[in-house]
This record gives sequence, structure tokens and C-alpha cells, in this order.
Amino acid sequence: MKTIGILGGMSNQATSEYYRMINEKVNQRLGGWEIGETLIQGVNFGNIEYYVRNERWDEAREYIEKKAIDAEKGGADLLICVSNTMHCVLDRMEEILSIPFIHISDPTGQAINKVGLKKVGILGTKPVMEASYIRDRFKTKFDIELLSPNEQDQVLVDQIIFDELVKGKISLESKQQYVDISRKLLEQGAQGIILGCTEIFLLLTPEDLPEAPLFNTTELHVESAIELALKPK
Repeated sequence: MKTIGILGGMSNQATSEYYRMINEKVNQRLGGWEIGETLIQGVNFGNIEYYVRNERWDEAREYIEKKAIDAEKGGADLLICVSNTMHCVLDRMEEILSIPFIHISDPTGQAINKVGLKKVGILGTKPVMEASYIRDRFKTKFDIELLSPNEQDQVLVDQIIFDELVKGKISLESKQQYVDISRKLLEQGAQGIILGCTEIFLLLTPEDLPEAPLFNTTELHVESAIELALKPK
């Protein structure tokens, strides 16, 4: 089994869910007492919040790239990052690492292609919803068009992530707000919804929006990492 390197701490809630999912899914496949071999390279979410809020992307890149290199030096055989948002500064991973890096958007794009959808809505932090780095990747690699909420709804989705979800707070009011925003995207032509923040699945579940498929980036990312970790050399 290869060691899955996890760039974590973005947030600790997402990191713990990645660790739980990896171990549960490996055990489901292998049985017995088997779990995943992992190496968590954690970061201080306080730094990440500062970089994102103040758009200090060059500093974020330097900080995250160093942590990625540390993970490889620590023994990781492949690397994943638990944050959709921070993938905006992870575009040089293939240049600075000699181990495989699994981009969080790719397993989701593959899953959407598999069911034949061409236009999907996306929820996430404000950078994920408004910037081009994820939107362009989905379009270029998978021919998928992303729809984002309007400005007011983007602010609300982002606020719930930073003020509630990353702190482990689950609110029925916030759940309903996410459902309402998702339904607006469906009315605009979205055929499904990407949960483009690794904590959103803790709040919004398929049962909450039965009329459209939800694409959980966290779970799809984990499954892709396990596939590679268990693939024979």
C-alpha cells in the first residue's frame, strides 16, 4: 500500500473527514483490520484564512508549496490537498514534486462526465465560485460549464463555510439557505450541484436536494487517492 500524503488543516474538520473516509473505505475493500497508510502534513488554518481574506496568494503559494515538499520528504507516495480553495496556488505541484498529485477537481469532473452532464452549479468559498482556476479546468479537461450563485448568495455561502462549517457548526437554517441557493442554480439550467468545499457535505446531503445529483468533492477525491494507493506497482 502506498502512503497517502494529506495536506491538511484547511480546515481541521475537512482533514478529519478525509482521514476517516480513507480508513473506512480501505477497510471496506481489504477487510480485517486494514486501514490506509497516511501522512498528514497539517497547516495552520489561521494562516490560510488570512491569505484568502486578504488575497495574499503569493504568500499562500510559498507556504503551501513548502508543506507539500515536506510531505514528500516525510514519506508520502502521493499527495492530496483537502481544500478546493487552495488549489488556486497548487498549479505547480507537478514541477516541484516527484510524487503524483491528485487535483481535487479531476475526480469530480470524471464523475460528472460519467453521468453525461454538461452544466452544473458549484457551491464553495468565494474564490472557488468567482475565480477562473477551477471553472477553466472543468471546461478545458471535461467540457463542463459551471454556474455560480449571484454575488449576494456567494457571500452567504462563503460566510457559512468560514463562520460555521470549518468550526463544526451545523445549522438547519444554513442548510435551508444552501438548498434554496442550489435550487436557484437548477432553475438557471444546472443539472447537478458540485459541493466545491470539502466541508459542505457535512451540511448538504442528497436527501436535502433529491431533484438533482450532488457531487461531493471530498468523497470523490478520497476514492481517487485510494485507487492510486492500492494500485499494484
